[in-house]
Amino acid sequence: MSGPGPMAAAAVPDRDGLWSRRLLALLAAMTVAAVSSRILLALDPSHLSDVRGMVWLVMLGHLAQRYWRPRRTGRLIWRPRLAGPHGAEPALMARRSAAGWLGLTADVTAGVVVALGGFSFLTERWPQVEPWRPLVLAAVAIGLGWVVYGEVRFTGRLALTGGGLRYDGDWYPWSGIRGVQRSGERGGGVHLRLEPEQLPRPMIGGRDLAVPDERLIAAIEQFRTTPEALAVGLPVAPPEPAPGVAER
Repeated sequence: MSGPGPMAAAAVPDRDGLWSRRLLALLAAMTVAAVSSRILLALDPSHLSDVRGMVWLVMLGHLAQRYWRPRRTGRLIWRPRLAGPHGAEPALMARRSAAGWLGLTADVTAGVVVALGGFSFLTERWPQVEPWRPLVLAAVAIGLGWVVYGEVRFTGRLALTGGGLRYDGDWYPWSGIRGVQRSGERGGGVHLRLEPEQLPRPMIGGRDLAVPDERLIAAIEQFRTTPEALAVGLPVAPPEPAPGVAER
């Protein structure tokens, strides 16, 4: 259950406090795309063949890094103006963990290597597709820029605001969250119980988030019934888990 946030209707496009953030994200994305395209377009077919030989090694590394389970001890951080999808508003935010950054890097690397290796294989089988090489490489560079844009554009991976919960690009209003349930998956995480019931239940947090599941559960349970505490704009201290609840 995701959709427009509570500020969507009220926010004025040129006065929502996000244009500087959008500009910064756009400049970062354009820089990465330009540098990447310059490097990729300098590659010749032999270089692409070398990349193809690395596909299995990169994919094995990508799968192996998912087994890293660092101890998560982070806390939700108060921000008086957090950059979200529809405006800047007060919120508690959680950063991406070290494992999350490693996973994002592994995902991007695997995507680039598979794309380049796959195109190298196609040109070897069907030489007539070689003229499409600049277009394919430019598309890969634009994809890298898009990833950077998303990371710079929003503050934090997860945010609790007066209107609801944002996780990556998904939005869950407090009125639609009935509760939370710990996930039994190896990587951890929290399942949201939504109204109306949605199966499979969306999962947030886990190894990609610096905040442990116990603190995340405590915060969601508290603020889903008192969201006005987040909307006032005064600093809010996130709740701590009940004594005896182990963090992981």
